[in-house]
Amino acid sequence: NIPIDRCSEAGIVVFNTPGANANAVKELAIAAMLLASRNIIGGSDWVREQAAAGADVAAAVEKGKSAFVGPEIIGKTLGVVGLGAIGVLVANAAVALGMEVVGYDPYLSVETALRLDRHVRIVKDESILWKTSDYITLHLPYMPQTKDTVNAEVLEQMKDGVRVLNLARGELVNDEAMLSALESGKVACYVTDFPNSRIVTDPRVVAIPHLGASSPESERNCAVMAAQELVDYLENGNIRISVNLPAAVMERGGAARVCVIHRNVPSVLASITTVLSQQGLNIENLTNKSAKEYAYTMVDVDGTVSPDTASALQNLENVIRVRVLP
Repeated sequence: NIPIDRCSEAGIVVFNTPGANANAVKELAIAAMLLASRNIIGGSDWVREQAAAGADVAAAVEKGKSAFVGPEIIGKTLGVVGLGAIGVLVANAAVALGMEVVGYDPYLSVETALRLDRHVRIVKDESILWKTSDYITLHLPYMPQTKDTVNAEVLEQMKDGVRVLNLARGELVNDEAMLSALESGKVACYVTDFPNSRIVTDPRVVAIPHLGASSPESERNCAVMAAQELVDYLENGNIRISVNLPAAVMERGGAARVCVIHRNVPSVLASITTVLSQQGLNIENLTNKSAKEYAYTMVDVDGTVSPDTASALQNLENVIRVRVLP
């Protein structure tokens, strides 16, 4: 809903709040595994049908409960695809529940790896995860290269009777391939937080109405995190989590801070420092970060930055926006 390119060209930082809803999604993922195993929803609906038909519910339950038997998750293998803020929590929780956990993430960061339980087995070949998991849960972003991550070819590699959870993005799973796998028995159950009119036609699909982040705690966490990011940017110039500009954080020092959003091309940084030097300002601290075609520079100086100095910086080639913070 936000025109990222236009914001970048105008020097507007666009923030997001990754991880603020991670616990809510983690808890839903655990619930999804249990729903996929024990057919709780189908059993509950069946009990209500017995009551509506006027049957002796207590007697009917004892006779009919065998139709809803399902496996326990303890001792089973969970494959976690994507080990970001949510995937790490899901993997660790599954270990605590007695599951074997296999994780795959080609972009796994050192920081994230350190948060993983030591019992989580990381694989570099995703086919190992597809072939060995009893349950597979997706926690990766949607982009052109991740569209249809779960397709007919991938489904063919999975164990017969695998249970697949998708609480990340609907487009990560090819619906037609999944429906064929459900029909053949390759997939025993598919739990998705992104239902559509096509996928819900199969009774082995558990369709959740996009409840991943729908908790009061999650909504509060997102609001607080967004406010903190904005305050830090407005008061200190720090960019902690942005979708269009690089992260850049620097402790305050000096009498003033100059914040410059510019294009990521050679010589811009040299031009900025030259202007400040010509104005008799000594640089006490500096950071420069880049992300694709844009870059961000913060400079702490020992004196007052005049309006003329700010204008000179703004008029530099490839400079998009200049802010001076006292």
